[in-house]
Amino acid sequence: MPDLLLIVELGVLGLATGFLAGLLGIGGGMLLVPFMTYILGAQKVAPDLAVKMAIATSMATIVFTSISSVRAHQRRGAVRWDIARRLAPGIVAGGFLASLGVFALLKGAFLAIFFALFVGFSATQMFLDRKPAPTRQMPGNAGQLGAGGAIGFLSGLVGAGGGFVSVPFMTWCNVPMHNAVATSAALGFPIALANGLGYAISGQGVHGLPAASLGYIWLPALAVIATCSVLTAPLGAKAAHGLPVKRLKRVFASLLFTLAAYMLFKGIAAAG
Repeated sequence: MPDLLLIVELGVLGLATGFLAGLLGIGGGMLLVPFMTYILGAQKVAPDLAVKMAIATSMATIVFTSISSVRAHQRRGAVRWDIARRLAPGIVAGGFLASLGVFALLKGAFLAIFFALFVGFSATQMFLDRKPAPTRQMPGNAGQLGAGGAIGFLSGLVGAGGGFVSVPFMTWCNVPMHNAVATSAALGFPIALANGLGYAISGQGVHGLPAASLGYIWLPALAVIATCSVLTAPLGAKAAHGLPVKRLKRVFASLLFTLAAYMLFKGIAAAG
C-alpha cells in the first residue's frame, strides 16, 4: 500500500489535473506524465519503465476525468456530438495501434523525448493562439476519420487525452473555443478507454513492474488520482465558461514549457 505522503501527492495531482481537464479540455495528461515519472522514479522503478508507466497510468485516469468533465459541459449544451461521433472511430483505431503495438516496442527514453518535443510544440501553439482563416470548416467524414486516427495515435504515445491536438484542430476549423473544449472532453473517453486497454494488455509479463500493476498501469495511482480528479473536473468546466481562457492558456503554456524541459532531460538521461 502507498504511504500517506504518496497518497497526498497523488491526491493533489489529481485535483489539479481534473480542474485543467475541465477548464481546457486537455485531459490533464501533459501535467500528469512528468510528475508521475518523478513519483515512479522515487518508488525505485527503472527510468525507462517509469516513463511508460507514467504515460499509461495518466491515460487510464482520463477514463474517469472525461466522464465527470463532459457531464458538466453537456449541461451547458456545449458538446458538439456530431463532431465527436465522426472523430471517435478513428480515435479508437489509432489508440489501439499505438498502445497495443508501437508503445511496447519503443524505449521509454524515446517516448520521453517525443513527449517533451510534442508538449513544447503544443505549448507554443497554445501561447501564440493563432486565429484560423474565417472560411475554414471541419473536413468531411473521411477527413475526420483520419484526423481521429492521428489524435488517438499521438495520445497513445504521450498519455494525454487528445485535447492538445483536438482542441487546436477544431478551433483551426472555426469551431468556437468553448465547443472545442467541451467536445474534446467527450473525446477523452474513447481515447482513454482504447489506449488504457492496450497498455494493460501490452504490459503483461513486463519485468520490473511495481506491485498492484495492471500491465503498464499502476493501480494505486490510478485510484487516488481518478477519485480526486472527478471532484474538480466539473469546477474546471464551469470556470471555462466564465474565466479569461486565453490568458489562462498562456499561463498553462508557460508551465508546459518547464515540464517539457524536465521530460527532455529525463529522456536524454535514460538514453545515456
